[in-house]
Amino acid sequence: MLTILGFVMIATFLALIMMKKMSPMAALVLIPALFCVLVGQGAHLGDYVLKGIGDLAPTAAMLMFAIIYFGVMIDVGLFDPVVRGILRFCKADPVRVVVGTALLAAIVSLDGDGSTTFMITVSALYPLYKRLKMSLVVMTCVAATANGVMNTLPWGGPTARAATALKLDAGDIFIPMIPALAVGLLAVFVLAYVLGRRERKRLGVLTLGDTRTVAEDVDVKEGEPVLVGAGAVGTGGAPSGGPRTPGGAGSGSGAAASAGSPEGADETALQALDPRRPTLRPKLYWFNAALTVALLTLLILQALPIPVLFLLGAALALTVNFPHMKDQRARVAAHAENVLNVSGMVFAAAVFTGVLTGTGMVEHMARWLVGGIPDALGPHMGLVTGVLSIPLTYFMSNDGFYFGIVPILAEAGAAHGVTPVEIARASLVGQALHMSSPLVPAVYVLVGMAKVEFGDHTRFTVKWAALTSLVVLGAGLLFGII
Repeated sequence: MLTILGFVMIATFLALIMMKKMSPMAALVLIPALFCVLVGQGAHLGDYVLKGIGDLAPTAAMLMFAIIYFGVMIDVGLFDPVVRGILRFCKADPVRVVVGTALLAAIVSLDGDGSTTFMITVSALYPLYKRLKMSLVVMTCVAATANGVMNTLPWGGPTARAATALKLDAGDIFIPMIPALAVGLLAVFVLAYVLGRRERKRLGVLTLGDTRTVAEDVDVKEGEPVLVGAGAVGTGGAPSGGPRTPGGAGSGSGAAASAGSPEGADETALQALDPRRPTLRPKLYWFNAALTVALLTLLILQALPIPVLFLLGAALALTVNFPHMKDQRARVAAHAENVLNVSGMVFAAAVFTGVLTGTGMVEHMARWLVGGIPDALGPHMGLVTGVLSIPLTYFMSNDGFYFGIVPILAEAGAAHGVTPVEIARASLVGQALHMSSPLVPAVYVLVGMAKVEFGDHTRFTVKWAALTSLVVLGAGLLFGII
């Protein structure tokens, strides 16, 4: 019964948010609370929720201070040169923009933290996507999938969990998997190219008639960059073949709206890289760069818990860059919406995970799945583990999968001569999809900052991320790694 109710609870949650019948935060709280009562354990709901919150509180704290830290770094201009370089590569070609999204997300993912990756990627490219009227779910899909493949780095989490659960060396798991993961990353770039071609077909070939980049011309008061292309359509629906200006003939869907339009609220995002914004601190550029490098280095070395590192980093960044209390309060307030949305979603997810684990649903679901594997597939437990890792890492946390299920799969494989290290490698396959799971706090940073509905992101991304995971699995089998 717990097995059936567990699957029904997850299916109900996904159906409601994808059909937009409930907000993700409400669904994460109310659906598990209802099912906790249905399984007859309503009296223990409080204990399950508090246990879940206790487990996720460090993650919520990390996200809170990471958002403030990187928000301040963006405010003071630390990432402006990098972003402008990528924007120069992207120009106004949708194909280049989407490929640039994959490239930036993959590079930033080297720090092993998904939230950091999404904050930098979205902050850098959101203005360009808005300016070119490109689909924002394309950005969230490519960023999440690229980060998922890179999340398999030994310091990213899954590899370390697999090594701990099976008492193996992380290097023995990860290093042989590099060729398969490289093929997976290549698949992400192919996906980015395909989605970019689709966007180019929808929008046409756009060019910036201004010699400056978007990053250098985000101030709408100074005039819009001129967008020219077959796909740029004015409010009347006719192709716009020439320059357009705000408020002039032909202005509309092909250009950014003026501040007085219904899209005027989005113009604030286009100010993020304004070279004249008052929060810039050019004299402190190298201090901020050194602080960020030191922070990421300590993060990779795990010198201190990640929440503590970001707490100290945020406090230091605010104090040095904005010594006056009034300015510090203004910076915190500027990023308060993202902090509240993300931390609130994390604590809501704690209800879901707390009930799923506390009631025993996860354990029953796992044993049912493993028990359903035919004996004939025993010698192929590496393949079975890889296939199962795709849905299971989506429907449960990495901790639940690697510490609860992988040891069972390894035990079943050992009876048929499959080594634990093969099982561990195969268990990494599903990470491309895992990063879009509703139980991953970082995904709420991604969709929140990109202003994308979680249901829209899920509906668009799941098929592509699952396909990427299958590519990694296929490459692992082809190379004899799994």
